[in-house]
Amino acid sequence: MAEHTPGERIAEIRKTYSISREVLAERSGVSADLITRIEDDGHIPDLAPLIKIARGLGVRLGTLLDDHEQLGPVICRAGRADSLSRFKTGLPEGVAAGGHHGMSFNALAADKNSRHMEPFIVTIEADAQQEKSTHEGEEFIYVLEGKLALEYGMDKDTLNAGDSVYYDSIVPHRVFSADNSPVKILAVIYTPV
Repeated sequence: MAEHTPGERIAEIRKTYSISREVLAERSGVSADLITRIEDDGHIPDLAPLIKIARGLGVRLGTLLDDHEQLGPVICRAGRADSLSRFKTGLPEGVAAGGHHGMSFNALAADKNSRHMEPFIVTIEADAQQEKSTHEGEEFIYVLEGKLALEYGMDKDTLNAGDSVYYDSIVPHRVFSADNSPVKILAVIYTPV
């Protein structure tokens, strides 16, 4: 199966179910303008809008990210995650303009059928910027390399390599580099069906 962008998948699902962008915007709480940018311009937003769009379409997040699916266990061999980049926030205009490219999400279980968890190796560039996000589900983060700044609700904390955090994603949150150096994390995102 050919690889598709999240925007192409969203457009395909909308067409299949005869859902207009305006209806999807209402169902998901994501602006019709952002949906248009995702579908037409290849804009990749942070993860929270993608989760909200998936819920608005009645599909799991993986449906917007999958290329093909497997019923049995999915093994991701050492070093393979780097070649499984699912999306990068801030593209394409960030790189085209010579700016930062935000966060790179490399899938660890992209081919697993009917999964409810999304495990990623995420590289957060030193200059990555993101707004606080909120969405259904839970997240687990384990810091592999670097210093991670976490804002969760009104709380702020710094996590070092070897530290982890588990939280409810409904609380506004964001992560970024704590010391202007790249950070690498294992992030597992669970979204209810």
